[in-house]
Amino acid sequence: MTNPIPSPKQSTAAPPNETLASLVYQELHQDILAGKLEPGSKLRLETLKNEYNVGNSPLREALNRLSANGMVLREENKGFRVSTASVPKLQELVKTRCWLEEIALRESIANGDDAYDERIVVAFHRLSRISPNEDGSWDSPEQEQKHRDFHSALLSACDSSILLGYCEELQEQTLRYRKLSAVVKYREGREGIEHRSIRDAILDRDGDKAVALLKSHYEITAEIVIDSGSLDNSE
Repeated sequence: MTNPIPSPKQSTAAPPNETLASLVYQELHQDILAGKLEPGSKLRLETLKNEYNVGNSPLREALNRLSANGMVLREENKGFRVSTASVPKLQELVKTRCWLEEIALRESIANGDDAYDERIVVAFHRLSRISPNEDGSWDSPEQEQKHRDFHSALLSACDSSILLGYCEELQEQTLRYRKLSAVVKYREGREGIEHRSIRDAILDRDGDKAVALLKSHYEITAEIVIDSGSLDNSE
């Protein structure tokens, strides 16, 4: 069996810059999502080079990619910093996500076939089988991946790769807010009920109901994050 490529933090080899840039991108991305690199914090190149065991060129490439998807801000003559997290930004994010995913979801339902239905049913089943932690939380990497897979399956019959790319970026940014809010017992059993309702509406090919349920699902989540009091209220 081929050994996986090690993390930049662990690797002593010198893979090509493109490969190393991808690796450090994943490390930085996960640390931003987890809040290890705090919103608004300065990303100093020398510090990051030592922390992630990477050279200047692949590090800059990784930061530029993070800047392109909104996780990092690139400031003229000031370098990079982690994107801020605020109530207005979350509200704008959710509004935009609802706009784009409505288009993708309606097209998916219109294009839907047995294979589309099967993807949704399987993704829901796998998500629903994951047990919460002992304290009732749903913060494991497995749960998060299954949650991503379910929401991706909902849009999977949309034939615009460009639109789906934007939807994926917004999904990742939403995940960052969920993690930053430290809502440990995230939605508890209620989220599963909402997922089931969305699934059923799609299988019934009821586009209006499916869109309304998905929008409500995102808006309720945003309200819980905002109510946690962990976000800045300024722009």
